Amino acid sequence: MKKQLLLALSLGLLANAAHAEKRELVISAYPIAQPLFMKYVYEPFKAKCGCEIKVETGNNADRIAKLVAHRNNPVIDLVLLSDSGMLEAAQKGLIQPMEYSKLSNYGQLYDVAKNPIGGNFAVGYTLYSVGLVYRSDKIAPLTSWKDLWRPELKGRVAFPDVSTTQGPLMLRMADAAWGGKTDDYATGFAKIAGMKGNVVTFSKNSAQLAALFAQEEIWAAPVARFTWSQMLKTGLPLKWAIPAEGQAAGMNVMGIVAKSKNADLAYQLMDFWLSKEVQTQLATNLVDSPVNKEVRLSVAAAQFNTYGPDQISSLKFVKPDVILKQRSNWMEKWNKAMSK
Repeated sequence: MKKQLLLALSLGLLANAAHAEKRELVISAYPIAQPLFMKYVYEPFKAKCGCEIKVETGNNADRIAKLVAHRNNPVIDLVLLSDSGMLEAAQKGLIQPMEYSKLSNYGQLYDVAKNPIGGNFAVGYTLYSVGLVYRSDKIAPLTSWKDLWRPELKGRVAFPDVSTTQGPLMLRMADAAWGGKTDDYATGFAKIAGMKGNVVTFSKNSAQLAALFAQEEIWAAPVARFTWSQMLKTGLPLKWAIPAEGQAAGMNVMGIVAKSKNADLAYQLMDFWLSKEVQTQLATNLVDSPVNKEVRLSVAAAQFNTYGPDQISSLKFVKPDVILKQRSNWMEKWNKAMSK
């Protein structure tokens, strides 16, 4: 009896020690769709690695500020940011260079997702397109970004605010459409600012756009592909257009925090996230468009994703270094132009 009690105590102590030693991977991510990421990424990975996962959420600026505050003793291991946000973090010495050979799925990625900010600091995990959505019962098809300036759309169009993620994308496409040649997109900026009196709103988020379409206040707007399914729920005759100049595009990327004590787990989760199986689950459930080119989607799922070589080849990205270089200039000019 005594031996059995000692054995039970020993087993209990061993179990407690094993539980205490279970490693925890801390991820910094966007708040959007976290329950779905938990279902399709975090929980399956936890079962695979035998580790714990903690997720902290917020916007780019707040999460980069936290990395700065803890740069000497990081509390984050893996960070998910926009490409420009990650470049900013890398330039501040907050991100460690990656060894892509540790990602078995790296070769399956579209080229745009490989080393997307330079310096081997990141890998893309999703991208999105911004095309034009319009009321097919109200106006003729939109075939160019210039069409947003058509007279019949006066007082019936919405543009993104320059402070948003999609603001610089709109600047880039307006600049291309109207023949701009400089990295500050001055031509596009002037054309957009000149539309101030004809634009219903310079929107701050996609939910606002969906509401404006539903209330029939707007007939056309640049729209991110990941919100297309929400637009269709309005029941209105909306069409998606890929303009002649191409679609604007954004990318979210992953990087490993400098001095992370769990870099090995971070690599494992990244590789899992980039696998054909996980990328297919996320795309099928309309969480994120895939960067793994081996993903195959149904016709129903494909229409709501930025998916396939034709779509990928039409994408026009704003270089992350351009955003960092021009951001304060754009904001200063924007505030001045909108206050007149």
